[in-house]
Amino acid sequence: MLSEKQQNSLTLSRRAFLKGLTGTAAGIGLSQIFNPTLISAMTKGLETHPVLWIQGQGCTGCSVSLLNSVEPTIKKILLEIISLQYHPTVMASEGETALENMYRVAKEYKGKFSLAVEGAIPMAADGKYCISGELNHKEITMLEMTKELGEMAGSVLALGTCASYGGIPAAKGNLTEATSVSGVFKKFGIKTPVVNIPGCPPHPDWIVGSIAHLLTKGIPEVDENGRPLLFFGENIHENCPYLEYFDQDIFSATFTQKKGCRMEIGCKGPDVYADCFKRRWNNGMNWCVENAVCIGCVEPGFPDASSPFYEKA
Repeated sequence: MLSEKQQNSLTLSRRAFLKGLTGTAAGIGLSQIFNPTLISAMTKGLETHPVLWIQGQGCTGCSVSLLNSVEPTIKKILLEIISLQYHPTVMASEGETALENMYRVAKEYKGKFSLAVEGAIPMAADGKYCISGELNHKEITMLEMTKELGEMAGSVLALGTCASYGGIPAAKGNLTEATSVSGVFKKFGIKTPVVNIPGCPPHPDWIVGSIAHLLTKGIPEVDENGRPLLFFGENIHENCPYLEYFDQDIFSATFTQKKGCRMEIGCKGPDVYADCFKRRWNNGMNWCVENAVCIGCVEPGFPDASSPFYEKA
């Protein structure tokens, strides 16, 4: 049980958390950021809804993106907002001790915890292209871990395009037979609901906001590609700062030409759905289209379907 002082501390942390995610709170459908019901649900969720985060074939970019969260700080997210019980990159524990705790939590909270999966899952050679750990003198593959924990979880968050759709590991030349979380579940008949949060990497708000939705209102509404409509319901092209030039048939020939639509130099915005244009990156400093072009990293088929990046689609 948490002491009264600890409970008060957690409540304050949630208020700071919600203040930093105004857009997310509005998207969830809450009229007031400091909604008492939300604060109560978050506090309850911390105690009863653990998160286990496992990593497969990937670059750890999704974790790095989350670490770049400014408000709330990553310390608050990982230690106070999310009851994160396992994460290979940030946890102090390692080896059998960490794995034993992970499986203990999974069994204790069976059907109640959320499994966060980062990276693709290789299927070839019985999954031996990605060994996630060793327990009781037995190697555990990412494939085994995804299956075992996926069956026990109440919900699964596929974080990043690799976990959502296969991503770069599943691109042409896929010798390891890398696939997505949904691909694994389909093959083995696992029915646990999966929410895809693609992006290479995904925005930290997409990750934290989706977990906040799980704790307060359950599984978010998703599109035909399994993505939360909260974050992936708007078209990039229709909200592009260069849209007026497209309407006038004025196109950029180089990245340095500011006045012109960027479709001729490879922008995939017309086929991409995400709220990057209003959420922006690096604490709201910028986003892809204002630096270069949209390469469609949140869409199924990336990177093959978007290649070559800097040629007209």
